[in-house]
Amino acid sequence: MALRDGDGWVECRCGDRHWGKHGAAGLLLYREDEVLLQHRAPWVHNGDTWGIPGGARDSHESALDAALRESFEEIGIDSKSVLAMFSHLDDHVDWRYETIVARVNGELGDFQKNHETLDLKWFKLSEVGTTQLHPSFSRSWPKLKALLIDNIY
Repeated sequence: MALRDGDGWVECRCGDRHWGKHGAAGLLLYREDEVLLQHRAPWVHNGDTWGIPGGARDSHESALDAALRESFEEIGIDSKSVLAMFSHLDDHVDWRYETIVARVNGELGDFQKNHETLDLKWFKLSEVGTTQLHPSFSRSWPKLKALLIDNIY
């Protein structure tokens, strides 16, 4: 069990190349009718798009552990400030991305953006599709939005 043993590319039978030898995970944080999106730095894979903080899972990590670690590394989210509610799995057989959907649980405090993050913004659910989304997040967004609506209201 090595730290960061998940870093690396997977050539998927879907025809895409994905980051994360053991899959990947991310955190979709919501409050009321808004979600927090990250403007990704231009140099990262599918950069200069909006998505959620996330990245490669290590072999010893659950999707929740990976999503919380990545959100702390990329935007400074303290795991005590969020409550995981449910998840969505984008399963490619050769590779999987699990989105952990969590609600704000108290005060988030100041965000601490790292070099992978240009900006952070709260978007109304109805506004998410009005900006340039990360391609994978864009494909998952209709299902995630439906799950959010079903579980929030």
